[in-house]
Amino acid sequence: MSRFFGRPAVLACALALGLQACGGSELPPESIAPSAPEVQAQSLTQDAAPDILAQLQAIPGLTVVQERPAPTPGVRFFVLSYDQPADHLHPNGTRFQQRMTLLFRSAEAPMVLASTGYGIGTSPGQTEPTFLLQGNQLLVEHRFFGPSIPQPANWKLLSIEQAAADHHRIVQAFKPLFPGKWISTGGSKGGMTSLYHRAFFPRDVDATVAYVAPNSYGTQDPRYVTFLSKLGTPECREGIKTFQREVLERREEVGPLFQATAAASYGSTYDFLGVDKALEFTALEFAFAFWQYGDASLCEQIPAPGGPAQGLVDFMDWVVGLSYMSDRDLNYYAPYDFQAATQLGSYASEESHLRGVQHYPRGYDPRALVPFDMRPYAFNPFAMPLVEGWVKAFGERILLVYGENDPWSTGAFSVSARNDSYRFFQPGGNHGSRITGLPEADRAVALERLRTWAGLPAESARSMSQLAHGEESAELPVTTGVVDRRRGPPRD
Repeated sequence: MSRFFGRPAVLACALALGLQACGGSELPPESIAPSAPEVQAQSLTQDAAPDILAQLQAIPGLTVVQERPAPTPGVRFFVLSYDQPADHLHPNGTRFQQRMTLLFRSAEAPMVLASTGYGIGTSPGQTEPTFLLQGNQLLVEHRFFGPSIPQPANWKLLSIEQAAADHHRIVQAFKPLFPGKWISTGGSKGGMTSLYHRAFFPRDVDATVAYVAPNSYGTQDPRYVTFLSKLGTPECREGIKTFQREVLERREEVGPLFQATAAASYGSTYDFLGVDKALEFTALEFAFAFWQYGDASLCEQIPAPGGPAQGLVDFMDWVVGLSYMSDRDLNYYAPYDFQAATQLGSYASEESHLRGVQHYPRGYDPRALVPFDMRPYAFNPFAMPLVEGWVKAFGERILLVYGENDPWSTGAFSVSARNDSYRFFQPGGNHGSRITGLPEADRAVALERLRTWAGLPAESARSMSQLAHGEESAELPVTTGVVDRRRGPPRD
């Protein structure tokens, strides 16, 4: 594999895995997004700026589904769909409509290309880079989520290569309208998606801000077990293990309450996994979610052994979410679990303390969560190491933000300062870590690099710093794009 790292062009070809033609066009000519010369001419030659709605309507393949009422003064918000090939190698085949939203401030402002890696809602909101830069934002729904799924669905086309090509065509289509700097961003799987896009198409955007984006080795990466074994105090770690074991030891009592509470609170059913397996997998997820979404303050809230079974169920609901293993949630998140089972990888769970009370040892794996037959789809062990190698060796202008206590930080990507790329950890942070949570010195570096990459003048540094301190009081909600799976799928 080292031979790829010596020559970026060769590595790019290896990454493409047949999607891009080495030494030629990045995509087959038919797959490249059609240009909108009349729109480009308007933006370059007319003294009076044309209306953004008319410009959007002139982009070939783009449908303006709706313009929502202005969320704040000076901001317009659009729901869009863009015609995409299901297979970028065969663009004349099946097509699908990829859902997006556009938060528009000004054609001269930087553009933030955002991804959650999942589906999206269609209510106005902004990512942290969008807010800090006071930029525009294109939020793109990942293929195979929500309505953005080809019909019929060929699951072999759900890959990091095809998703990167989706983003590439979108960038090509919109750059004539937004000729300024482009910053891609996303949290967790959205951050991973942004990095994959950069690896395949390094010149599409000027920089990338990726939050809590992991890189895993295999579908049961043992490094996560080691990471979790060092978090918190010994007493807290033992309390987590005792809680998990008690849930499974008392499954005959806990199981019916688990099912009834989930049905009453969320309308959840467990027909695919069955209640017994759903309960066991939820108990296994507990140790990971405890630190992913919580912090050390939860240690004192773990129910004491021997308490009411309903207390066990309620605490699992708070930490993991009883709908996590439900039919509705597994159906919605099936594209993620499919990708984790075929390319992205995932984490292993510590199970040694559960011997004798488990019914499905080593069964908690992404493949077990996909509600259709996974036998035709093998795991590709080369995809993630190749991306990891590119990010470390060649990834330019990348800002990575991780949480010190977030289990996903186990698989933190590495970057090189010589490539003007940086990695920061929020002390005590979990999966909600962000730039504004960094120590002052790190935050100052992050803001300065983001400002520079976005092409903003030096005098804007003060206003960016003021925005960073006032993020919680922003008129529009500010997020990193991380999806909290404890509370069900995103809603419009």
